Amino acid sequence: MSEKLPFRNHWPKRTYAGPELKPYQRYKSFLADDFKNRCGYTDCAHRWFGGRRTFQIDHFKCLKINPELEFVYSNLVYSCSYINRAKSADVNEYLDPCEVDYNEHFYRNELGEISAKSESPVAMYMWKTLRLHLERYSLIWLLDNLKNKMESLKEKIESTTDDPEKDKLLKIQGELVNEFLKYFNYLEVQL
Repeated sequence: MSEKLPFRNHWPKRTYAGPELKPYQRYKSFLADDFKNRCGYTDCAHRWFGGRRTFQIDHFKCLKINPELEFVYSNLVYSCSYINRAKSADVNEYLDPCEVDYNEHFYRNELGEISAKSESPVAMYMWKTLRLHLERYSLIWLLDNLKNKMESLKEKIESTTDDPEKDKLLKIQGELVNEFLKYFNYLEVQL
């Protein structure tokens, strides 16, 4: 059985307390900051989707039955377009990413694949409906982890004064870059 890893390490929190904004798209920069530039539902960083310009604003509670919530900040979620479209006008219950610890309902395996915990029917519904099982979300998780490891290694190299240790770390960095390039070549063939 594969190891169960936390779903997310970045918890979103809605902090905007200013006046109501119309149209609701004017909230986008506040949402991006509050959600740490990540999709509230997948935890994917917006950089892998083209940044803020490609991310969307989801109305957590469906406007079809809650039209009064259109401009209410506490009803908005920073979301990738895939999830926003999948959720669309669904009136079923979802877990609010700012009110619920997603780690209690979802987990990832060592490849970053998202799974819902079977004891959470709402998470199971979300996993299926939002298609959280798609490979794109695990690939983005792997890319984020690789980026973080490369940055950590770079910092260690820069802070090391011992020449043999620095040479060893530079060799590891070169091997890591080669693996990264192999992965990108693989992706190009798959696409």
